[in-house]
Amino acid sequence: MKRRELFNSLVSSFKKDEKQEKIIRPSYYNDESIFFTNCIKCDGICSTVCEENIIIIQDDKTPKLDLLISGCTYCDECANICPNDVLKLEYKKNIDAKIEIDISKCLSWNQTMCFSCKDPCLDDAIDFLAMFRPEINDNCTSCGYCIKTCPVEAIKIIN
Repeated sequence: MKRRELFNSLVSSFKKDEKQEKIIRPSYYNDESIFFTNCIKCDGICSTVCEENIIIIQDDKTPKLDLLISGCTYCDECANICPNDVLKLEYKKNIDAKIEIDISKCLSWNQTMCFSCKDPCLDDAIDFLAMFRPEINDNCTSCGYCIKTCPVEAIKIIN
C-alpha cells in the first residue's frame, strides 16, 4: 500500500463516522416521502406564515425547521396554508426530534444557578432536582424553545 492510499483510507474512515444532520420537518405530515413529490410544486408558502420564522425552505424545495432560531408554537398556520396536502392538521403530532441536555456543559449541572431552559418551556417539560440538575421529562413536545435560550448551548437535538 502506498502512503497516499493509506492516508486516503484513514480520512475516509473518519468521514464515515460523521453523523449526518437530521432534517427536522414541521410536525403536520404523515409520510416524509411526500415532501419530495409535492413540495417541489410549491413556492414555500408555509415558511411565510410561520410566526417564529423557523421554517426554512431548502434547495430541494422541502421545508425544515431551524430550532436554533426559535421554537415552534404549534400554531397550525403552516398546515392551514399548505396547498399540496403535505402538511395537514389531521397529522399533527410532536416534532420528530429528541432533545437532550449535555450535563458537562449545563451551568446548573455545574453548580451555577440557571433557569434559562425552564422559563421559556410552555409544556413544563424540564424538572430540576432542587435548584440544580435539570432533566427533560415526558411532557417535552420538542418545540425547541429551550435550545435557543441556553446560554452555553448545552441543549441539543440528538439523532
